[in-house]
Formats: sequence, C-alpha cells, structure tokens
Amino acid sequence: MIYDLVVVRLGEVTIKGRNRSRFEGMMLARIRQALAAVEGLEYERTYGRIYIRLNGVRFEEVEEPLKDVFGIHSFSPAVRSGHDLEEVRAAALTLMNGLEPVPQTFKVTVRRAWKGYPHDSQEMNHLVGAHVLRNTPALKVDVHHPDAELKVDIQQEGVYLSCAVVPGAGGFPLGMNGKAMLLLSGGIDSPVAGWMAMRKGLEIEAVHFHSYPFTSQQATDKVITLTQRLAHYGGRIKLHLVPFTELQTRMVQSGHEHLIITLMRRTMLRIAQRLAERSGALAIVTGDSLGQVASQTLGSMNVIGRTIELPLLRPLVMMDKREIIRISERIGTYETSILPFEDCCTLFVPKSPATNPNLRIVEKVEAGIGAELEKLIEEAVQGTETMILTTEGRADRAAAAAASAEPSDEDRWF
Repeated sequence: MIYDLVVVRLGEVTIKGRNRSRFEGMMLARIRQALAAVEGLEYERTYGRIYIRLNGVRFEEVEEPLKDVFGIHSFSPAVRSGHDLEEVRAAALTLMNGLEPVPQTFKVTVRRAWKGYPHDSQEMNHLVGAHVLRNTPALKVDVHHPDAELKVDIQQEGVYLSCAVVPGAGGFPLGMNGKAMLLLSGGIDSPVAGWMAMRKGLEIEAVHFHSYPFTSQQATDKVITLTQRLAHYGGRIKLHLVPFTELQTRMVQSGHEHLIITLMRRTMLRIAQRLAERSGALAIVTGDSLGQVASQTLGSMNVIGRTIELPLLRPLVMMDKREIIRISERIGTYETSILPFEDCCTLFVPKSPATNPNLRIVEKVEAGIGAELEKLIEEAVQGTETMILTTEGRADRAAAAAASAEPSDEDRWF
C-alpha cells in the first residue's frame, strides 16, 4: 500500500500554553533530523499535529526512525481526500482493499474536528461504512473486536483516512527541558536512566569515571558504545572521561573501608557538578534504584545526595530490576551493558559497605583528607577528556580545556 502521508500526533507538548508553538517547532526539527536520510519528504505543521507528505516514499522507510523520536504520542500512515463525500468513500475503499493481511471484520470511527462539515460523525460512520460493505462482500462489521478500524479524521484542510496507529516514544522533544549530566557507569541502569531523562526533554552529556590501569580500555570502549547507542535517540552526545585512579587510591588509604563507596560517590558528584557548570547543565542524572545496592539505600542516597547543590535526578528510583532490564532490551543497551568489563565502581568494594552512613562521620573523613582531596578533584577535572559521539562513531575528541569553553552554535542542539 502506497500512502499519501504520515499523520504525527504530538504527546505532552500539547499540554503547553503560550509556548506551545515554539515546542511544536522543536518537535518538527527533531522529526526532520530523524528522517534526514530519507529523500523526497515534505512537512506541514498544524495545531497539535505534523503531517509528513511521502511523495512516493514507502511508509516502512520512515516508520522505524519515527518510533524513536521523543515527543511523538503516535503516528499513522494515511491517505488524504477532499471533503466531497464520494471522494471520501473512494479513498476509504482503496485503503481497505490495500490492507495486508486482508481483514475479515472492520468498523468505522469518524472524528469531525471541522464542525463546518455537512455530515456529523454518526452520519459519516454509516455513509462510509455502508459503501465499503457494498463493495467488499467478504467483509463484515464488528464494532467490538474488529480486525481493522477505519479512522476518518475530518479537518478543515482535508479528510485523513488511516487504519493503523503506531505508538511513539512519548515524552517531550529532546532539549526542550534543558541539559543535565548523566553519570554513565557502563552497567544496565545508567543508560536506561539516560534514555528516560532524554525522553523527558533533557539534553544529556555523559560522565564516565575510569581508573586506568585498574580498569581496562575495553571497559571504556564499552561506555563509548553505550553512549553511541544513546546518541541514536539524540543525534550526538558529549562523553566526558574522568581519570579517577588517584582519587580512588587515596580513599582506599583513608582507613575507612566501609565508607569507600560513599566517599567515591560523593566525589563523583562533585566532579560532575563542576563539569555541569562548564557545560551549562542544571542537573545530575544517576541510575540509582532504591534498595538495589548498599549505596542506594535511603540512608546512603541521603548522605551522597547532600554533596552538591544541583538537583539530583534519579529516574529509576522506584523501579525494580526486571523493569529496568526490559527497558534496556527495548532501547538496545542491554547486550553491551552485560559485557564482563569492570568499571571503577566495582573495584575495592568492601566486604561490608555502609548502608546507613553517618553524614558527620563522612564529612569528618573528607576533612581529614583536606586540601589534598580538593587538589585531586581539580586534577581530575583538568585531566578529563571529552569526545562527541554520534551513532556512527566519534565526531570529535578534545581535551578538557576545549570542553570547558562556552558551547558554540555548532554544539547547540536547538
């Protein structure tokens, strides 16, 4: 079946008020970006919808890319007709005859958005449905569980007919709600947290802590692959690789083995906040899930989260592991996440990590390290290596000094 166009229905963008037009413009830009490789398409934006004229392009060529565009509630391949009743009937019959597999039952659902149309919804249900039945003897009506639902959408500019509704990714268009830094460990949880943050309209930059030579190049390559997969949903993503060896070694030498994980997490957040200030990010995103490990008990998260001033976003906090794994499989990060390459968080793990650390004791330990801790944090920030990743590979690689500069127009996503 060759369709005329694709009707794209927007998601949470439609709840916006005076800024709605700007957000819809961002949505159109994201759709254009996702379909940039498909030639011959034309776009039209109306209130709450975007129409993609296919001009002979098969629907299958745009279907998969559209599924991954944040902000789309659903979309449908459609044919378009004028307002004349006979033209609508002819388009309905053509559409029904082109369906594969061939349906045995159907029903008609009419939505008359343009109230100036001479026939109301109930009349059109009968007028269109009867025409299809007369010309397709093998087809029967089933209003409860039809094989195909013929949707007729009457708008002022024309009538749109479709039989399929493809769910979209939902959420907000990428970048609509600002920028955040994602702590990307290489496990299952943090890429899912990044995807969920992007789905809510956040542009993300990933921060990964490595402890070379205790961690291998393979562990870093694994994180690069995960970032490239996330870039599939956002076009490109900056990845900051932070050297953590000296800091981690110093914490091990502090003599407080049970607090090592807490100290590490607090230090990581301090570094992430400094990188966020350089990049104009306004929040930190982590893959914490309540109760999953020692550092993710409520007591631990309380002590760790008090380290920074920026909001700490935890999209997975109330999800269980099975839910997280299902999402990771769906977004294509699971197989990479389970590769057996250790990151720095799995090194020097104590036999009995603190699950309810005392904030005053933790701060006292940090004060004992004193100026050395601040010096090591600054060295880690200055030694951070930044690369820009796309789905295809590395778009750019630069030293931390370049990453700290004000983002250029080329670096901005919207």
